Amino acid sequence: MAQRAAQLSRFLEEADATVKVEISTARGSTPREAGTWMLVSSDGIFGTIGGGRLEMMAIEEARSLLSDGKTAGSMTVPLGPEIGQCCGGNVALDLQRMDATSETELLTERKQQDAMLPEVYVFGAGHVGKALARALSPLPLNTVLVETREDELELVTADVDKRLAAMPETLIETAKPGSAYVVLTHDHALDFLIVQTALARKDAAYVGMIGSKTKRASFASWYTREAGGQRRDLDRLVCPIGGTVRDKRPEVIAAFAAAEIMAALASA
Repeated sequence: MAQRAAQLSRFLEEADATVKVEISTARGSTPREAGTWMLVSSDGIFGTIGGGRLEMMAIEEARSLLSDGKTAGSMTVPLGPEIGQCCGGNVALDLQRMDATSETELLTERKQQDAMLPEVYVFGAGHVGKALARALSPLPLNTVLVETREDELELVTADVDKRLAAMPETLIETAKPGSAYVVLTHDHALDFLIVQTALARKDAAYVGMIGSKTKRASFASWYTREAGGQRRDLDRLVCPIGGTVRDKRPEVIAAFAAAEIMAALASA
């Protein structure tokens, strides 16, 4: 599901007029790289070019362009003490008023980028599953929350792809190479089946299962003795997820697990 494209589409639909502010060149130490862009309307912004005084100046210039009826502009900003920043680099910005054609092109580009994002499958929409979906939703990922219980899935408020599946493990077979799989259903037997299927994907960037060291040991015994799994594949399983944090609140587990997943995807 193209989450970011949908968000961009909503912004463009709700704004009367917008200006695209894009970093055309970035020299030295700068908050963001060349090609980074943001959209500015009379009362909103979409995206960021790095924040701070640089972004404030860009927003002011973009809104001035809108009020003056101009179609394009440019800025060159040294990131030094003069503007209250100490990056030390230099940034050139291009400002372009959006029209129907440029909006369509930008949406097409964003959809293509969305399609290339890593996929994260979260199995289970319990307390931790919902919290993890919320933690992952603003990140540059395609997050899929999978649940066997329709009533639980209906309670999910996170802006992620929600899928009701009687046999959730089958979704792993068609997932993109390099995907991440996080297993935290209400049923340990189902957890084991999903993890077994995920470990069979040798291209998985991350396979994690919520639980204790005892649960990991139980899975290892079942996996090698009954499911025919290889002990070397167990080294790829992260369990417990989120490191050794003692705080068991769902939001805390989700925060640590989200960082763990992003680190694994970046390494992959």
